[in-house]
Amino acid sequence: MAKNKTIENDLSVRDFLNTVPDENKRADCFHLLDIIAEITGFTAKMWGTAIIGFGSYHYKYESGRAGDAPLVGFSPRKDTIALYLSSAFNDREELLAKFGKHKTGKACVYIKKLNDIDVEVLKEMISNSVAKISSLYP
Repeated sequence: MAKNKTIENDLSVRDFLNTVPDENKRADCFHLLDIIAEITGFTAKMWGTAIIGFGSYHYKYESGRAGDAPLVGFSPRKDTIALYLSSAFNDREELLAKFGKHKTGKACVYIKKLNDIDVEVLKEMISNSVAKISSLYP
């Protein structure tokens, strides 16, 4: 079975974020560090070379695949910031409807900048996501 490439490591979160070329996106990412740390109570850690995660959990699927993942995380991408949340947290659709300008994937929510969203709704989404994952993988 293949080994996960995206694992928690000791790379510097701040050094990584300082490589984000867009000044506004870099500032938004540093602000996200503070927001997510405040909500989760966890210190930011690098997962792989491009994902910043907070906390962790161990999962095991019926297929036998298992691994570790951050409870919540984000990654500055070329055009967006990807927010890694549970795909089934409580009130997901209602919160996304109030969230502001975004796009979604299965478990990711993509934003361009913090000014496009309601940060208070983001905080609720983070809290609900952590609660959902923690209930599935105690």
